Amino acid sequence: MEVSFISLLLGVFVGIVLGLTGAGGAILSVPLLGFFLHLTVIEAAPIGLLAVSLSAGLGAYLAFRARILRYKAAALMATLGVLLSPMGIFLAHQLPNWPLVLIFCLVLLLVSRNMWTQAAKDLSGTPDVLGPPCLLDETVGKLTWTLPCARSLAASGALAGFFSGLLGVGGGFIVVPALKRFTDLPMKSIVATSLGVLTIVSLSGVIFSNLYGAMNWLIAIPFALGSIAGLLVGRQLVKRLSGPRVQQAFALLALLISMAMLIKLINSFLLS
Repeated sequence: MEVSFISLLLGVFVGIVLGLTGAGGAILSVPLLGFFLHLTVIEAAPIGLLAVSLSAGLGAYLAFRARILRYKAAALMATLGVLLSPMGIFLAHQLPNWPLVLIFCLVLLLVSRNMWTQAAKDLSGTPDVLGPPCLLDETVGKLTWTLPCARSLAASGALAGFFSGLLGVGGGFIVVPALKRFTDLPMKSIVATSLGVLTIVSLSGVIFSNLYGAMNWLIAIPFALGSIAGLLVGRQLVKRLSGPRVQQAFALLALLISMAMLIKLINSFLLS
């Protein structure tokens, strides 16, 4: 199959996962492009960010119209993310590919563990010992802002932006758990707000990455179009599936991909 068609199929898959999880699709872009199209992290990162910015942007727009996107929280997190994203991109261009792959594997393992733990907690109905700092005012449908609330979301946004620039992962794997931990928003609102943050942070990453001339448009355009189509499919599927079960399935997939990346990295050292 030609490169553009493979890229399109990969984009569809990533978009579906993004629609189901609000975070997972972005982090799968780089390893999938590496496995199937043999791209390095530096080559795959801006392609993944472009796809995430477009597909997440569509999802965020639909969520905003449905009034489930908490735009003030998204704006705060995205602002800090945009400020830290260039630092991650700069560091990524100073490092060889193998440490970036190793960092990516470790991040995937952490994401897998956290998503599985959170899903198991949701299924068992185990309550948090402490309440979150950001509470939803049911009378107006908005978060009640306090200093601990703003500080927690700002720090999470900054961390998401740094890793978005470093690994081209969008940052949703940080944003969604942060919103679950620091707010009492319902899951559909968390996913929607995450998509809003990913849209802005990923778009800034695309812009800064292009300053380094790293974008391969022959692969990026079909990948981005496929991700948009996949997102629309994922939004329909999520209505019929259990959220915690989807998270557990993604956790297992992330674990398998991280192990495959580690094996490939070890083999490359043994053969060199």
